[in-house]
Amino acid sequence: MEFGLDLRRVHITRHDGRAGRREAGVVQHCGEILDGDLVRRHGLSLMSPTRSALEFTTISGVEAGLVQVNHLLHTGQTDPRQLAQMQERLNLWPSTLNTDLVLRLADRKLESVLECRFFFLCFRYSVPMPIPQFEIFDERGQVAARLDFAWPALGKWAECDGNVKYEKLLRPGERASDVVLREKRREAMICEATGWSCARFDNDDINWGQHTADRLKAFLAK
Repeated sequence: MEFGLDLRRVHITRHDGRAGRREAGVVQHCGEILDGDLVRRHGLSLMSPTRSALEFTTISGVEAGLVQVNHLLHTGQTDPRQLAQMQERLNLWPSTLNTDLVLRLADRKLESVLECRFFFLCFRYSVPMPIPQFEIFDERGQVAARLDFAWPALGKWAECDGNVKYEKLLRPGERASDVVLREKRREAMICEATGWSCARFDNDDINWGQHTADRLKAFLAK
């Protein structure tokens, strides 16, 4: 189980107009399929990323839906225009109350599951909403650093440290400790250049929910 979803079940849409049913781990849905809704992958007909994303929001919570929609936005498999057009079609479908909120929170700049969960945590617990992927420029006007999240008016920024992030930063022949040291130097450089304070969060922090939100509010209030 992930995000409260039963991964033992597969959801499909019937195209014969008959009512759906559940059997052998397959949940069948009956829905209208229009031109452009289907794509071909490996010889199979699949729902388009846009429709799949919005249909997913009807069976998931807001947090899980936001993770999925942001992934498709960030990887270029859909865009806000396509999502808005599809939402108009699905607006009267059952269980779409979460869909509008997911689309209002969605941002293609959110690059990972952890970043999506951090952003949602801020929304859920009324933490001031940060700017994702905030750019810091050097004296030549070039991007010197890109921060996971920033509150420029408060002089604060946050980094989300997932395992995948450090794996991606590994250079040939490096160890994890080399990446950690380089990140520490990067953090020191940014703090010196901006005068801002930094807080770091990982997956365990997000799982603590309210406790982490209170910690974050205290950090922003300093």
